[in-house]
Amino acid sequence: MPYETVLVSREGSVGIITLHRPEALNALNFRLTSELSDAAAAFDADPTIAAIVVTGSPRAFAAGADIKEIRDKTFAEVFDEDFVTASWEGIARVRKPTIAAVAGHAVGGGCELALMCDIVVAAENARFALPETTVGVIPGAGGTQRLTRIAGKALAMDMILTGRALTAAEALAHGLVSRMVPTGEELSEAIGIGERIARSSRPILRLAKEAVNKAYETHLSEGLYVERRLLYATFALEDRKEGMTAFTEKRTPHFRHR
Repeated sequence: MPYETVLVSREGSVGIITLHRPEALNALNFRLTSELSDAAAAFDADPTIAAIVVTGSPRAFAAGADIKEIRDKTFAEVFDEDFVTASWEGIARVRKPTIAAVAGHAVGGGCELALMCDIVVAAENARFALPETTVGVIPGAGGTQRLTRIAGKALAMDMILTGRALTAAEALAHGLVSRMVPTGEELSEAIGIGERIARSSRPILRLAKEAVNKAYETHLSEGLYVERRLLYATFALEDRKEGMTAFTEKRTPHFRHR
């Protein structure tokens, strides 16, 4: 379907969603977040897509929430419409691997959007910040929760209470990003990661992602329990047998994604 604020394309088995509000540095308004969620859900449902890349422009991945859109909202309005949750969390609900290709500003909601993705590739010019307190609110799309879990309380407090921005190198050192590449190479690197992921079995990838997310969200004993049950589940798949058989026969596996 046609979209106004995102561009949708594909490279082989990799779906690509490009945020496209150049006049506003990809500020995240309701239409953009809704269209992003819809596009991500469509790729998630497409059996020919193995991984999803989310990217922006060379200048800005996303410059946070559109302040002009929300400036005059009341408590009753944001509560009744379930502001943020209703449209922003779509990428976090995707079961397939998601990869953020970030260049330029990833500010506020843009930083939170990157943190929702499974893998984050940052250009050297990328900057990550959560400056919501400087405009009278707090992060509300997972910033206080995901950042604290990823980087720890000290850095989360520093970034959120002061609005401090991290360089790509600092973000890499603190675990916010997976890889840092020269500016201009972030999208090709992300697509390359997606293509490598696409060589594996789709159901195995979903199980692996579920296991990692459980580690992120719960305590160790519960996570280990879930991990083992998901491991056992792989033994019900044809792809598990094919993968192990191919390994012993020293050949490339031919997964059928079942």
